[in-house]
Amino acid sequence: MKDGAIAADETATLARLAQLLDRQDILDCLVRFSRGMDRFDKSLFLSAFHSDAIIAAGEFVGSPFKLYEWARKLHERGQSSTHHNLLNHSCDLAGDTAHTETYYLFVGRNRDASNWMAGGRYIDRLEKRKGLWKIALRTNAIEWSGMVPTMPIPFAEVADAQLNGVAARSSKDISYRRPLVNRRELHIPAVPEN
Repeated sequence: MKDGAIAADETATLARLAQLLDRQDILDCLVRFSRGMDRFDKSLFLSAFHSDAIIAAGEFVGSPFKLYEWARKLHERGQSSTHHNLLNHSCDLAGDTAHTETYYLFVGRNRDASNWMAGGRYIDRLEKRKGLWKIALRTNAIEWSGMVPTMPIPFAEVADAQLNGVAARSSKDISYRRPLVNRRELHIPAVPEN
């Protein structure tokens, strides 16, 4: 009886591990979408979707390829940088299908130096095909939007701040550097006293 209980525990643990791995693969997929859009990395963006996926986002309804082209033009013309931040995430798994709700916070630095924020939720159906989780259907529930006062970017005046790399909407972005190394001199600035 004891061996049977151990086998049942191991089976339950393996099932939970498989579910955790699926959930992590799903979250990684969602991050590929966000990073791909912010870095204008078309292949990374498209890797988050099955080729026959349908996306409904605002006035857009169509394929992943068409979404990338449309959204890139929209963001390229409108903003000098964007952040598609992923927040709360819930995931209902049923075999090779998952339904997710992922809260997001979009922030864009507009070409006129103003800042725009919007929040909502990505409602997705993902499917695991040939061992890969990708989005099969996405609906974007936009729930609020507003402007944020513009302030100077902190530490922009630091002379060597860009030696480790710079933010870019391409594979030239610092996040693509391999290996990431520090090229700046060690420096601990003094903190002003009150």
